[in-house]
Amino acid sequence: MLSSILPVRIYYEDTDAGGVVYYANYLKFFERGRTEFLREGNIQQDTLLEQGIAFMVKKVDMDCIKSARFNQLLSVKTEILSQRKASLTFRQKIFDENKELLCQADTLIACVNLQKMKPTAIPTEIIEVITCAS
Repeated sequence: MLSSILPVRIYYEDTDAGGVVYYANYLKFFERGRTEFLREGNIQQDTLLEQGIAFMVKKVDMDCIKSARFNQLLSVKTEILSQRKASLTFRQKIFDENKELLCQADTLIACVNLQKMKPTAIPTEIIEVITCAS
């Protein structure tokens, strides 16, 4: 299964007044993880945008298990859980320096035709990257 690991340092701006990561910021870390996952497969989202195609989040099922804190170095693991004609489901996990699971999410991403704002088939070149790595 194709997977990637993205290191993320927790900055002061990621935290609340108590130095604890604000829950919505995990979504940002997951987004970065998915972007880097695609980039590692030589899939450039700006190229897709030029073709009038974008990936959009349809659903997120997130479980915050333990809080991350200011200045920690985390790892965001990203892999594809399932693939359909016009969507991908990513499974992502965030671990601390001790490999303890802090947060996890399954995210359904739809491939969308930007002109029509309707689902469209995932481009063949992306399917090939995902299939070859599985």
